[in-house]
Amino acid sequence: MYTDLFLYLLFSSFAILASLMVISLSNAVHSVLFLILVFCNVAGLLLLLGAEFLSFMLLIVYVGAIAVLFLFVVMMLNVKKTSTNLGFFAIGPIGLITFFILINQLLGIFNDFDTFGLKQKDLIWISWITEHNNLTNIQAVGKVLYTKYSFLFILSGLILLVAMLGAIVLTMHQRTDVKKQKIELQLNRNFGGSIKFINLRK
Repeated sequence: MYTDLFLYLLFSSFAILASLMVISLSNAVHSVLFLILVFCNVAGLLLLLGAEFLSFMLLIVYVGAIAVLFLFVVMMLNVKKTSTNLGFFAIGPIGLITFFILINQLLGIFNDFDTFGLKQKDLIWISWITEHNNLTNIQAVGKVLYTKYSFLFILSGLILLVAMLGAIVLTMHQRTDVKKQKIELQLNRNFGGSIKFINLRK
C-alpha cells in the first residue's frame, strides 16, 4: 500500500512540475517535450487507479499522435523566439483570475474526495473462480467499440489519414531552382547518341 502511495505522489509531482515547465519555457519545442512528459505521468496515475484502457489510450493517442503532431507543426512552422516586454499589470490579472478559479476547483475536489483516506485497512477476499470469466475493461470497451461504434471508428481513422496526407502535402516545398530527375525525358532519349568515341592525339 505504501508503494502505491509513493507512486501516486511521484507521478503527480512530476506531472505538476512538467506542466509548470510547459507554460514557463519560451522554446516551443521544449514545451511540447514537457507536455509529452505530463501525458506519461497522467497515464501512470490512471494505471494506478485501475483504468488501464484509458492509460494506454492516453499514451497511444495523445503521446503517439497529438503530441507528435504538435511537435511536427512547431518544427514545420519554425517558430522564432520573440522578445516581448509585457509587464505584470498586463498579464497579472488574467493569471490571478485563472489561479483562483483552479484553486477553487481543487479545493472542491479535495473536500468531496478524501485522497489520503484510500488506505485499505481490512483485507478483501476475492474469489478468483467467479472472477475468471468476467470481462476486463479493455475487452468490454473493445467489444462495444468494434461492434456498435465500428462505423465511427473507421470514420475517425479516415479523418486522421486525410489530416496526415494534408500535413505531408503542406511540407512539400516545390522549388524551381533545384535540378530534378525527369524520368519521361530519360526514357525517350536516343540511346544511339549517348556514347561518343573520341580519338585522342598522342
